[in-house]
Amino acid sequence: MAVRVDKLKKLSVVVPARDEEESIPETLDSLVRALEAASIDFEIIVVDDGSSDSTAACVREAALRHPGIRLVENRDRHGYGMAVRAGLEEFTGDAVAIVMADGSDHASDVVLCYRKLQEGYDCVFGSRFMRGSKVLDYPWHKLILNRLSNAFIKMLFGFRYNDTTNAFKCYRRQVIEGMRPLISPHFNLTVEMPLKAIVRGYSYAVIPIHWTNRTKGIAKLKLKEMGSRYLFIVLYLWLEKHLVRKDYSRQQTKTIPGEP
Repeated sequence: MAVRVDKLKKLSVVVPARDEEESIPETLDSLVRALEAASIDFEIIVVDDGSSDSTAACVREAALRHPGIRLVENRDRHGYGMAVRAGLEEFTGDAVAIVMADGSDHASDVVLCYRKLQEGYDCVFGSRFMRGSKVLDYPWHKLILNRLSNAFIKMLFGFRYNDTTNAFKCYRRQVIEGMRPLISPHFNLTVEMPLKAIVRGYSYAVIPIHWTNRTKGIAKLKLKEMGSRYLFIVLYLWLEKHLVRKDYSRQQTKTIPGEP
């Protein structure tokens, strides 16, 4: 397949956050340090998803130190997917990266993803489970479910990407527009977005990333609640792939070779 050659000038980072007062200051400082060191023009949009702690105050304080940070409040229905979707309505960059607020995603990988995107790809997906990646303190029960879920998705869609459920991904603006409407209100958005991009014909690269389990705060993902939601969105996009793909497929533009 082929990839786009559009020039990127600005990166937006969307960070959904709910009750992350313990983690968000360091997450934001790390992102700013990495992006400034790489001389990347950026904005960081933190979406407060109805926090009951001082998350919003922490973001406002960080914004005083770093003008590239701004706070958006999700005033709609709460949930990870709704928070990300609120951020995607606000970003102004040519590309957008989605980063977790808990510090599990490494800021250096945001730079690597953006550099890979600048090579011409439409999307760049991080994988925690390929040569060169490093995972620290992944809960064993979640790891087993993760690998089974991703193996099922790989088999169903017939591609090699092995970490579809990972939240950390980067997209060009036109991909975000091309995957609308987004419908997932919860963590199943992490699956909806890459599958829509792939099914609709956008080019992508996969890079190894680092992931560290949170050391502060409480994880928001509830596995018992998410199984049926993940399955719904996977089957929904499998049907799109086989029944109505031509209705949504992207229009080809001037391209250069390079997608795996």
